[in-house]
Amino acid sequence: MELWYAPTSPFARKVRIATHELGLADRIRLVEVDPWTDVRLRTLNPLAKVPTLVLESGEVLYESGVLCEYLDSLTPEPHLFPAAGPQRWRALLLQGLADGASTVASRLFADERRPANQRAEAMLARFTQAIDAALRALESQALRTDSLTIGEVSVAALLGSLDFRWPERDWRAPCPRLAAWFQQLDARPSMRDTRHRLPAGN
Repeated sequence: MELWYAPTSPFARKVRIATHELGLADRIRLVEVDPWTDVRLRTLNPLAKVPTLVLESGEVLYESGVLCEYLDSLTPEPHLFPAAGPQRWRALLLQGLADGASTVASRLFADERRPANQRAEAMLARFTQAIDAALRALESQALRTDSLTIGEVSVAALLGSLDFRWPERDWRAPCPRLAAWFQQLDARPSMRDTRHRLPAGN
């Protein structure tokens, strides 16, 4: 299988974390691309977004949640996506919150780099408020450090992205419980082996 990814993408990192947690990393060939300029990606994914997964059959899957659920289905005992019931809804809700915050953070990062006369200050404020509110909501959650679900994987990808994009901003002080959880999780091999970085050549 081929995973088309960008090393700055929290959604691509989410899938890469999942492959490690599921013991599937050695079955995945990584293809680093720039989704803004690599025309090959559009031939695979009409949205030209990462992550995009090309299966051995040639079939193509995209959207990080779909990719993670597919990969989970390849293991003898899937666990990232719990079976029907409260635990499943908890995992999916955490995934939705973290993915939504990651999307907002990506927009905020891009918009902050626009010339001042092209920025919408009200939107920047709204994005910042949304991220802060998401972090406060995650602070109240009892997040796992073992038997991770897709919820915890998504939260880890979000927090790693915040550290990568804004190392000078301290999200930890107002969220000590979340910070302690992330410190423990960030030491896992799946996190160490998938660190965000600038694209090759930068």
